Amino acid sequence: MDKCLLKKVALVTGGTRGIGKAIVEQFIKEGASVAFFGTNETLGKEVAETISSHLEADQKSVFYQVDVGNCHAVEEAIAQVCRDFGPIDILVNNAGITRDNLLMKVSEEDWDEVININLKSVYNTCHAVIRSMIKARSGKIINITSISGLVGNAGQTNYSASKAGMVGFTKSLAKEVGSRNIHVNCIAPGVIETAMSEGIPEEKKKAFMDTIPLKRFGQADEVAYAAVFLASAQSNYITGQVLTIDGGLAMGIG
Repeated sequence: MDKCLLKKVALVTGGTRGIGKAIVEQFIKEGASVAFFGTNETLGKEVAETISSHLEADQKSVFYQVDVGNCHAVEEAIAQVCRDFGPIDILVNNAGITRDNLLMKVSEEDWDEVININLKSVYNTCHAVIRSMIKARSGKIINITSISGLVGNAGQTNYSASKAGMVGFTKSLAKEVGSRNIHVNCIAPGVIETAMSEGIPEEKKKAFMDTIPLKRFGQADEVAYAAVFLASAQSNYITGQVLTIDGGLAMGIG
């Protein structure tokens, strides 16, 4: 079967672990060259080294240590990516953090940090790439939101607000740039087995499991497969949508 992302240039934020790492790996398998952002230099170099053995002659992958919440840093990093790779065809906004607590215990610092990394980063990256995509009259933008942004979750007012903001941002940008053949969509994962989900208390995990119709948590690769679909020509008549990958969890919560 032909690879569906041949000769494409992709940028993935939060690409050093979990869902982001899985997306980087799947994009490489489908023929793309991939730049990925993260804050942990050690992890970034480890991922880059692992990936290097899977690259074809016409592919490359480079890690960039970037604070995606810093607009100037993102602009500089994306300019460097374009010098290293050429114009960006695919942007995946996956960077995200949690600072969970009941609202009355959420500090202003924790609120601002979550909004900055999860939501402002989406503005930072999209603002930096959108002109070149408009000029090329082509582009795929995929924002990794969460079912918490769709149905809410107690103890996650900051996280849920940031992820709901991503949905509104996605739908608005899709309307702005659709006539330029730029597709903007969201993926909303449920409980995925990653380092982030390891911190969920056992009683909460059991409650989730009881609610999930498929009776299991998701795998990072299952989200990555959806990202490949939305990044490929197979999704060329899809924009402004939220693809929920949660084993049916949101149905039970909603």
